[in-house]
Amino acid sequence: MMAETAPKKIDVTVHKPTPYTFDLGLLLASDPNPLLLSTPENIEDDLAATARDGAQALLNQLLETCPIQSTPAGVLLSLPGIETRLPREKPMPPPKAQTTWQKFAAKKGIRAKTSEEKKNLRYNEDTGEWEKKWGYKGGNKREESAWIVEVDEKKERERKEGTSVQGDGRRDRKEKVRRNERMQRANERKGRKNHGIGKET
Repeated sequence: MMAETAPKKIDVTVHKPTPYTFDLGLLLASDPNPLLLSTPENIEDDLAATARDGAQALLNQLLETCPIQSTPAGVLLSLPGIETRLPREKPMPPPKAQTTWQKFAAKKGIRAKTSEEKKNLRYNEDTGEWEKKWGYKGGNKREESAWIVEVDEKKERERKEGTSVQGDGRRDRKEKVRRNERMQRANERKGRKNHGIGKET
């Protein structure tokens, strides 16, 4: 019975006339040397040997230059940042067209509210507490529950029968809501008309 021969040990060092260049962040090893093929019959073996040398050189560079640490999940090797700028797979998306509201806001100089302005709170120096600007128990309803209010003689002469000063604020708020709703409906009708929605074909 013939003894089995041990497999030939492959050298882990890779020698090339021109050294590899690496981008370890991409696990990339670039070989600037020309591809040498022995014979047309051995092309597959030659390509496999060249690929093996590149992989071995990349591993050597990783183990020599990257920090390695032991973690509960196993051995961790930290890669550096990417150096090679890769081209985009797809072209840059075109800029989004402005909406009707954005065009209107730009024309009128309307800006978006900051996060502070969006907060429905303000400090009441009279009570020393924070209160809501609007909504349930909002500061805009304070005059409706006031037990004493300033009277405008002109408004009193023109006041409708059955109304009171305390209810003026509530009526004004309701009228503003109705006016805003009317303007919104008018804008919607105008938008449908401008886009040809609802026209007979």
